[in-house]
This record gives sequence, structure tokens and C-alpha cells, in this order.
Amino acid sequence: MNRTKGDEEEYWNSSKFKAFTFDDEDDELSQLKESKRAVNSLRDFVDDDDDDDLERVSWSGEPVGSRTRPGSFQSLSDALSDAPAKSYAPELGRPKGEYRDYSNDWSPSDTVRRLRKGKVCSLERFRSLQDKLQLLEEAVSMHDGNVITAVLIFLKRTLSKEILFRELEVRQVALRHLIHFLKEIGDQKLLLDLFRFLDRTEELALSHYREHLNIQDPETRKEFLKTCIGLPFSAEDSAHIQDHYTLLERQIIIEANDRHLESAGQTEIFRKHPRKASILNMPLVTTLFYSCFYHYTEAEGTFSSPINLKKTFKIPDKQYVLTALAARAKLRAWHDVDALFTTKNWLGYTKKRAPIGFHRVVEILHKNSAPVQILQEYVNLVEDVDTKLNLATKFKCHEVVIDTCRDLKDRQQLLAYRSKVEKGSAEEEKIDAILCSSQIRWKN
Repeated sequence: MNRTKGDEEEYWNSSKFKAFTFDDEDDELSQLKESKRAVNSLRDFVDDDDDDDLERVSWSGEPVGSRTRPGSFQSLSDALSDAPAKSYAPELGRPKGEYRDYSNDWSPSDTVRRLRKGKVCSLERFRSLQDKLQLLEEAVSMHDGNVITAVLIFLKRTLSKEILFRELEVRQVALRHLIHFLKEIGDQKLLLDLFRFLDRTEELALSHYREHLNIQDPETRKEFLKTCIGLPFSAEDSAHIQDHYTLLERQIIIEANDRHLESAGQTEIFRKHPRKASILNMPLVTTLFYSCFYHYTEAEGTFSSPINLKKTFKIPDKQYVLTALAARAKLRAWHDVDALFTTKNWLGYTKKRAPIGFHRVVEILHKNSAPVQILQEYVNLVEDVDTKLNLATKFKCHEVVIDTCRDLKDRQQLLAYRSKVEKGSAEEEKIDAILCSSQIRWKN
């Protein structure tokens, strides 16, 4: 997409564009890896800051560019004007009203210094390739990203792209600034041409992939993603693109089916809980939550089955359990919650097991207004005694606190807790009976 002078001025005038810095990281992979990264970030559903034990995938590009002094110019038009900017001063011996333009006397070094100070300055006098390249080298030597970019915009406008690419290939700092600028303004066509010239095939593939963001129609986007599958990505990135295509393909099928079910009005879950948004183009974790909410009991062979999604996208048990728990607890489907943590061994004995830790289960259940009886059951399953007592006290699980203090033979803590229960209640009577028991050898 070709950009006009007005588009380039918007780069400087709009706050949505970032200044280029030595420390900036290329975040293109954030879109490419959205599904996998979203699966590894479940805070939106569980509201839990303690996620150190979740498996995570970290994506980062290589740092590019040079130190930038942000905001050198009020606007691009202040620094670069189509008509030469004149500096008028009267000269001795000239008739009144006759002036001389001193801007033509400025060397590349003087011009760059003026640009760096944010002063009005024309670059049009630099006509030869040698002068333009000297201007660029002076800008790079200043280590000012805004000035470098301003000069690059001038070169982009006044040089053929073949000459521009050839000269920048041996000037890596300026090259990185141009790549960053083209990404910021969304000039995909010139960026693709540049990557082809540089024979940077993986970046070329990535830039091609990014074009899917401009495609709104789901079917068209799906077909475009299909064309990206065979491009020269790394093995890891290729797997992510395949997942992206598969996920969108799956979402299109689910969306069409659910829209029909909802409009028919004969499916209880859609009548009780109308959908708030389309599932199309949502991250993988959102799709899994949606599936656990609306399609939890479906057979594994269906595209909308949560188990099918788990196996297709290799979602770890811990992340699957967190998402399923959040969805079923929101529906107050306590039987499903119980089944989620119940395992059976080969002898047929059942046992509760939580790969995310029962302390997190309790927090999520409380967030979804689980009854005290259910909370108490899961608080009792917390292995660490201090954590168990803290949770039981916090959520008023009186039975758990009383029984734990009794088992610890902690008379003082039990006495202190007695003041927190309702007077004349069954809990107060139970505490009094325990305190009067002669069979307990208290430790304090």
C-alpha cells in the first residue's frame, strides 16, 4: 500500500505510532502466536496472579535500531516542507525588501543539527546521490531516530527503490529504521519489496502473513491463511500458522451451527445464556472457554467438543482444567466441577486430584458464588495447613477452621475463632464441646 506525504506526516502527528528506539522489540510474532500465547494466559478467566506454575511460551523478536530522542518535531511538516524553507535576513548593500535565502548554505551536518533541534528545514537542495547519502550518514551519526527517519522519508520520496535498497543494505542502522517505519505506517508493499531485495525469506513470509489482519471476511481470511502454510517460516512458526488456520476453520463451522441453534430457540443453553459475541477470530483460550460453556457434554468426535479442541491443539491438562473450571463454575454446574477433579484408579477407587492446586480451585469457586458446603469440601483438600486455615477463615468455612484447629491441638487459635462465629450457633456449640473435651492434649 503506497503512502502519501499526508500519511507520512500522520506518523509524526499521531500518538498511535511509537518512536523507534534501540530497545524496541519487533512484536510481529504477537499476532502470529496469538492462539498459543493466549492458551498460556488464563488470567481473564481465573483472575489469579499466581501463575508461575503455568507453562508459558515467550515470543520476542530481535532488538532493532538505535537510541531515539522522542518527539524532536511538532509535526513532519515542521521538519520537511515541499517548498524550500527560507531564512530571511537583510544584507548590507541590498535595496530595502530584498533578502537572501541562507538555507542553501547549510551543509548536511548543519541541516541535521537543525532537524535535531526541531527547526524548520528543507532537504530539497540535496539533489545528488552523494549529498543525500552524506545527509543520511550525518543523521545516523547523531543517534537520533526521529532525524534518521525524517531523512529516510526524504530519500524514499526522491530515490528509486532499487537505489534506496542498495544503499541501505550496507547501512544497517538506517535499514532497521526504515523497516520499523514501514511497519508502523503499514506500507506492506514496499516492505515486501525490501525483504525480497534483501533475500530475507522468513521476514518476507511473516510480512505476507500479517496481511491477514486486513481481511475481515472469515472465509477469505481462512483461504489466505491456507496460502501462508507453505511459506518459508521456521518449523515452530509453521506449526503456529497451521494452528491458526485450523482454529479459524473450526470456528467457522461452530459459528454457523450455533447461530442456527440459537435462532431456532430450541436449545436450552442458548435460551438461558444468549451468546454475547461471535466466536470467529477469537483466541484459542476463548474458543475453549466457549466450547466448555456451550458444548461441554458433546462427544469427542464433534468439532465443538472441548476434548476435541484439547487434543487437536495439544492444550496442557493444567490449562484445560482452569478453563473448564471457569466455564462450568460460571454456569454453577457443580456436578461437572466435581467430575472434573474426580479420578478412578484401576481398582475402582475414586480420588480428587487437581493439577492446578486445590487452593486455586477454591478461589475460582468462590468467585463464582459456590455454596459454602462445596467450598468447604475443596478447602479440606488443600494440603498445606496454613493455606487451608487462611482460605477457610477468609471464606467463612467454619467447620474446616474448627476441625483443623482441633487436629492441630491449637486451643488459643480455636478460642480466638470462637469470637468470629455467631453466638448461640451450632459452630459455637461445637467449639465449646471441643474446648471442654478431656481427650485432647492441647499444645497451648
